[in-house]
Amino acid sequence: MERLKVGVGLSSADPRLIPQARLAEEAGLESVWTGDHLIAVKPFLDSTLRLAAAAAATERIKLGFGVMVLALRPVAWAAKQIATLQHLSGGRVLLGVGAGGAVHGDAAWKAVGVPYAERGRRTDAALEVLPDLVEGRPAIVNGEQVTLEPGAPMPPLLIGGGLGKGTTRRLLRFGGEWYAGFPTPGALKDAAARLAELAAEQGRPAPKLTASVSIGLGGLPASVVDAQVRGLMQYGMPEEAARNALAVGSPAQAAERVAALAEAGAHRVIGLPFGGDPLRQIELLGETARLLAA
Repeated sequence: MERLKVGVGLSSADPRLIPQARLAEEAGLESVWTGDHLIAVKPFLDSTLRLAAAAAATERIKLGFGVMVLALRPVAWAAKQIATLQHLSGGRVLLGVGAGGAVHGDAAWKAVGVPYAERGRRTDAALEVLPDLVEGRPAIVNGEQVTLEPGAPMPPLLIGGGLGKGTTRRLLRFGGEWYAGFPTPGALKDAAARLAELAAEQGRPAPKLTASVSIGLGGLPASVVDAQVRGLMQYGMPEEAARNALAVGSPAQAAERVAALAEAGAHRVIGLPFGGDPLRQIELLGETARLLAA
């Protein structure tokens, strides 16, 4: 059986991300991850530059986009950034891609001149040519043949988003893995079964599953936990589902929560810290990962 991988999210706007990345590697975690927003409800540093800084500060840990909103960028520039990050990191990139959601509104889309309603179609069109662009092969972009050099290996691709019609179709067409945001074990198990069935109908292997969980370890105050629940509810989650998306308490309690996701089908779980010191959260998540390995 494949050993469960445990990753951690880097702070979205904390300049101490280099110590976070180094500590995550020292703690034995598999990967560090960044969200990707141009304009959000809270401050956000650029995802690609954050991962480049993490790459320069580490040697082994993988570097994940969780997830890149591909349609906000011209695909050729996105491919150039991804290939460059592959070169700078020694091939450690994990490329999560999503179409973007409604929680942050349409300000970012207006800022880059992309109609919000076209984000799904543009994401699919970008994914059509992205592997060729990243790997340095000729690709047709906006009617012109483009070759980007130096090419780099295309990273493993994860497709993010709720499993509506668009995401499911995109996953089965382009991705080998689903990035599931804050699922309950029951919901993840049901989704895994459905995806395996759909993949089998198309003669494809069942997609792997990466799941994120919101972690606040070490006995955080109830007010901090409640604030995080309200934050998750902004993404359309009912309160009960938002509370079930948290891993709180001790590393042993978090290990039980993560193990339940693994039993439901996840081969990787990403802890996204909230509340308290992010370095302390990474330390406690490292303890969680060691308990799971044992």
